[in-house]
Amino acid sequence: MLDAHQLNIFLTAAETLSFTQAAKHLHLSQPSVSQHIKSLEDYFDTPLFLRAGRSVELTDAGVTLIPLAQKFVNTSTYIEEAMISLSGEVYGHLTVGCSTSPGKYVLPGLLTRFHTLYPKVTMECQVAPQVQTVESLSRGELNFALASLVDKPNSNIEFYKIMCDPVVLVAPNDHPWAAREEIEIEELLDADFIMREKSSGTYSAVNDALNQTDVHLEQLNVLLTLGNSEAIALAVKEGLGVGFVSQIVEEAVCYNQVSIIKVAGLDICRDIYFGHNTKIPATKAQMAFWDFVTGLETPLIELDAEQ
Repeated sequence: MLDAHQLNIFLTAAETLSFTQAAKHLHLSQPSVSQHIKSLEDYFDTPLFLRAGRSVELTDAGVTLIPLAQKFVNTSTYIEEAMISLSGEVYGHLTVGCSTSPGKYVLPGLLTRFHTLYPKVTMECQVAPQVQTVESLSRGELNFALASLVDKPNSNIEFYKIMCDPVVLVAPNDHPWAAREEIEIEELLDADFIMREKSSGTYSAVNDALNQTDVHLEQLNVLLTLGNSEAIALAVKEGLGVGFVSQIVEEAVCYNQVSIIKVAGLDICRDIYFGHNTKIPATKAQMAFWDFVTGLETPLIELDAEQ
């Protein structure tokens, strides 16, 4: 008979492509992981991994098993949590993916507040690039996700807008713009910029806003591209250039160490969404968390400020 525990070990090994790393992640011994994988291969009478020294690769059978195993594990978890929840208590585990700066800074406070209401629910937050986060949600590897771009991979993903995140232009405190109340949009062409990568929500928000003006993003002198907003804020603080970052990041990383520059006619705010996969049956804990987040009357930024 198939075992959800063994299939979960297989999924972890398939993700890490290392029995040693899977063992560390699952708090098991490496021989134990190898034995569970061998038991699955004996059960299916086919190899799931190709072994080459310490490295492993998935076979075609292993690749085919991944979505089926994920579905089996999810269903097993749903059954277990549903039966325990019959006692009236909300019990279970939540995995929330996050790709946005607001999520990194706001989500921990949100999870903490939810945990005070439902102390028997354990939670895990995973930070990854936005496309990867939404794809993981689509595959059922995450229960929920925070994202600023909602190009849905399929119709089973439902998103709910939870906040608007201001994006601001920051410059070093000794920059000439720092002493002015406002600059003109055309002056952006004279600066050296540090920007996020094109796939980021910040880049998209800046691009959309500039497209409504006479200055476009491709006209800016981009000196450096960085993979996260915190790095941009720190580079600006060191005097490398100017850049657009979430105001939450500015306040958390270098408050009073950089200057926010107001640009005439340019206001940027990116919408942040909370999403779940409607195709996968929700446990009682998942339903409670969805209702909790979508029912919030206090903006998430204010929730974070209260922590």
